[in-house]
Amino acid sequence: MMREILFLAHRIPWPADRGDKIRSHHILKYLCKMAPVHVGAFADDSRDMGFATAMDDLVASHHIELRRNSQWQAGLESLATGQPVSVRSFASSAMRNWVDSKLATGRISHIFCFSGQMAQYVPAEFDGRFVMDFVDVDSAKFESYADQGSIAMRWINRREGRLLQRFESDVAARADASLLVSENEAALFRRRTSAVNVTALGNGIDTQYYDPAARYKKVHPPFPDPLILFTGQMDYRPNIEAVADFARHAMPIIRARHPETSFAIVGRNPTQAVSDLSMLPGVQVTGAVEDVRTWLAAADVVVAPLRIARGIQNKVLEAMAMARPVVVSPAAAEGIIAAHEQHFYVEPDVVAEAARVCSLLDEASSGIVIGRAAREHVIAHYGWHSQLAPLDPIMDATCEVLR
Repeated sequence: MMREILFLAHRIPWPADRGDKIRSHHILKYLCKMAPVHVGAFADDSRDMGFATAMDDLVASHHIELRRNSQWQAGLESLATGQPVSVRSFASSAMRNWVDSKLATGRISHIFCFSGQMAQYVPAEFDGRFVMDFVDVDSAKFESYADQGSIAMRWINRREGRLLQRFESDVAARADASLLVSENEAALFRRRTSAVNVTALGNGIDTQYYDPAARYKKVHPPFPDPLILFTGQMDYRPNIEAVADFARHAMPIIRARHPETSFAIVGRNPTQAVSDLSMLPGVQVTGAVEDVRTWLAAADVVVAPLRIARGIQNKVLEAMAMARPVVVSPAAAEGIIAAHEQHFYVEPDVVAEAARVCSLLDEASSGIVIGRAAREHVIAHYGWHSQLAPLDPIMDATCEVLR
C-alpha cells in the first residue's frame, strides 16, 4: 500500500524552465496526486534556491540545498573513491542525513529518484518500492565526448563513461523499475546493462502554454527579419557545439541567399565561446529572456542542429507546439515520434540544414503549413497526462490514484 513518497532530484523541480526540470516538475505534480510527497533536491544557484517555497502548497515537505561541490573537488573525490565524477558532484552529508531522517519515520513506502546522480541516497536496505528515472543513458553521452578534445579530456570522458555504465547497472539491479525518456534510450540501456524492468516514459508538452494564440507579453524590441532561432541552456556542451557549428557553417550559406537573415541564440548562461559567436555576421546571443515564446512566435525557422543528443529534445516539442517550422538533426529527432517533411524536417548535416532553411525562407507558405501540422501532432500525442499515465502501474499496481 502506498503511504508516502520520497522524491529525489538533482535539480529543484521548480520552475519548469529547462529540459530536465520540465520533466521532473511534471512528474512531481503527477506523483502528488497519488500520495504525500517529500522532496529532496539541489539548487544550482541562489536564483533556484529562491523557488524552494514555491512548492510549499504542493508537497508534504522539502529539503533544498545549494550544490557546493566544484568539478575539481568532485574529480579528486572520484579518483579517491572510484565513483563517477558526476555522482560525486552531488554528494552531500546534509542531503544524506535528511533522507535518512525521512526514512526513519517508517512512513516512506516509495522512492522516486530523478537522475542517476541521486541514486546514491537510496539505501541498499530500503524495502519499499524504488523507481529510478535515468532519463537518458548518461554513460553513453560521456563515451561520445571521448571521441573529441585533448588527450587528457578524452581519458577523463572515457573513464567517466566506464564508471557511469557500471554505476547505472548497479542501480538498475536494485530498482524495481528503470525509466528512460524514449524507447530508443530504453533499448540502449537494456543492451548496456542486465536490467530487465526497463520502461520508456516520454516527455510531454504544455500545449496551452506553448500556443501561438495564448495570452502572453509580446512586447519586445523589434525582431530581425528573417529570424532563425535556437533555444536552450547555453552552458551545456551539446548546445554549445550545435550553435557554433550552425553559426560558422550554415549561416554563411544562408546569408549568401538571404543577406538580412539573423540567427538568434536564446538561453541562459551562455559561455564565452557562445557569446563570442555574436561577432559573426548575423549572429546574436541574448542570454536569458523573459519569455521564450516571444522569440518562438517571431521566428521564421527554429533549428536544433545537435550532433550529440540523448532522449527527447523539449526545445523541439516547444517549437512544434508554437506552430513553427523546425529543422533538426537526426540526433535531435531521435525519440520524437513525428514524420520528416510532415511535422518537421530532419536533415543529415549542416549543409543540408542550411539548404532546408533557405527553402523555407524562399517559400514561407510551406513553413506555415508544416507548423500547423506540427502543433496538431504535438497536441494529439504529447500531452503530459497521457505521457505520464504509465506511472500509475509503475509506482504501485494496487494503489488507488486520486483524481
